[in-house]
Amino acid sequence: MLKGSVYIETFGCQMNIADTERATSRLRAAGYGISAEAETADVILFNTCSVRARAEQKVFNRIGEIRKGQGVSEPIIGIMGCVAQLEGETLFENGTGVRIVAGTRATDRLPDLIERALDGEKHVLDLGERLEDEQWDVPVVGRHSPYVAYIPIIEGCNKFCTYCIVPFSRGREQSRPAAEIIDEIKRLRGEGYQEVQLIGQNVNSYRPRTEVGLEGFSGATPFSKLLRAAAATKMPRIKFTTSFPRDFHPDIVSAMDEHENLCDWVHLPVQSGSDRILRAMRRGYRVSDYLSRIDTIKNAKRRYALTSDIIVGFPGETLEDFEATLRLIEYCRYDALYIFKYSERPGTPAAVLENNVSDNEKMTRFLELEKLQRDIQKKIYEDFVGREVSVLVERKSAKSDSDMSGHTTCNKVVNFPCREDLKGEIISVRVNEAKANSLYGEIV
Repeated sequence: MLKGSVYIETFGCQMNIADTERATSRLRAAGYGISAEAETADVILFNTCSVRARAEQKVFNRIGEIRKGQGVSEPIIGIMGCVAQLEGETLFENGTGVRIVAGTRATDRLPDLIERALDGEKHVLDLGERLEDEQWDVPVVGRHSPYVAYIPIIEGCNKFCTYCIVPFSRGREQSRPAAEIIDEIKRLRGEGYQEVQLIGQNVNSYRPRTEVGLEGFSGATPFSKLLRAAAATKMPRIKFTTSFPRDFHPDIVSAMDEHENLCDWVHLPVQSGSDRILRAMRRGYRVSDYLSRIDTIKNAKRRYALTSDIIVGFPGETLEDFEATLRLIEYCRYDALYIFKYSERPGTPAAVLENNVSDNEKMTRFLELEKLQRDIQKKIYEDFVGREVSVLVERKSAKSDSDMSGHTTCNKVVNFPCREDLKGEIISVRVNEAKANSLYGEIV
């Protein structure tokens, strides 16, 4: 007999998706059902992101929508993840009716927290650390995809960039044992998975306590050793995100060149093209340091897709600083760029700086940067027309019921006419047309 049904709604990054998968696994094992709809659930959990203020506000808006649509029934509402870790017991006081607050390291204890709430406890709070014997991996049931699996290899962050709340919400860097990671990849390969993505706030900062599981693999850093060990599992596709520029060793590119199943995509967030702003952000590298990493990637044996993050309107950013960012974008020529207007996060060092860039100016710079990237990206995508690319068939296209959609090894979306029974297969597609953010083609 089920103890009750739980609905989880996830906001934010791949780490949050992985945490939701882990929570789903633990809840099922404890006897709870997982509901596909909030309206039918006894317990509604929101797995939250706090990177930007807008993401945080979305959660509270959703709680209001859920409560308004519930009518007479009163489900138990809980907040888990980054917002829970940062706001703690104050979430019980904001009038949203939240009953459970579970921090970023309380995922495995959710069944007990929910049981306490079902037993009548009004305010259930857990902001504690992970237990020593907790298992990081999750079974196949409950993963977001039957073909692509997220594998956390490190959580937390030690960098303390002045604008970023992550070190406060996720804690210090903690690397997962290499042997566990390799065993999980092997298990997933045996269960038919075609792609794994090694994830973390800074994957290339990976530093396990021991190198058990990496014996026999060369590498200048533990992360490059891990990449070679992962490649040896014969998993068809291995991707990783996100990399921190300061820790991006050239040997990472060497490992990727050596193994074709280490996919041809690097996400390397730069945040600004101005040395002055990078110092104010406390990023720990100069523009010249970053560009040397880019040159290593561009001079590799294979062509690697490059993506990055940019913040516009950081406190003190002048027009000259912004123009330096435009020059960097011109030089790097990213395949995709994620642009964010600076969002003040209370509790971070940048929050006390004078925010002297107006909202209108932030938007002006955002649009100019967006146009530049659109022009660069258009040329990159057009270069794919006439080429054959390897695509993992994942789902129906959002734009046409007769088309399927998937990703290339360089992480580009491709849509194409295809039978639905080919889902989960890796096929060759000839690109016939370049869209703004995707490619269109036909099966070879």
